[in-house]
Amino acid sequence: MTRGDLIPCHIVINRDWESVDHRLFYDYFIENPWYNNQMFRRHFWMGKSLFIRIVEKVEAPNNYFVQRIDSVGRLGLSSLSAVFRMLAYGCPTDVTDEYIKIEESTTIESLKRFFRAVVEEFTGEYLRSPNATYVARLLRIDKDSGFP
Repeated sequence: MTRGDLIPCHIVINRDWESVDHRLFYDYFIENPWYNNQMFRRHFWMGKSLFIRIVEKVEAPNNYFVQRIDSVGRLGLSSLSAVFRMLAYGCPTDVTDEYIKIEESTTIESLKRFFRAVVEEFTGEYLRSPNATYVARLLRIDKDSGFP
């Protein structure tokens, strides 16, 4: 009996997350990846070092995003890749299933958890309310750039 047999009208799709993980790793993170740093920046709208910093900060207190071995001994999915793709491309959740192989409902849950984790981890440093000095600096930068 398979999982699909337990849930009527439920189709089980083997998404082969191990292959997806290996492809992502070889595309972007080995010593000489398929896509160089410039292409990484174009694909994710940030440098690789910033990407890795965000991933490390979000994964540390939140084991939801940590890749684990599943009950049958296979590497589980890494939903952070889907989150970053959605944010970079502004694509709908179901599009992530094509490359990342993560279903829509999991992508939505991952996105919610990612936003919560970012707010928790980065509020003190980056998401604080602007003070008068910061606002004056931004207005000066705008004026120097030619904005009225």
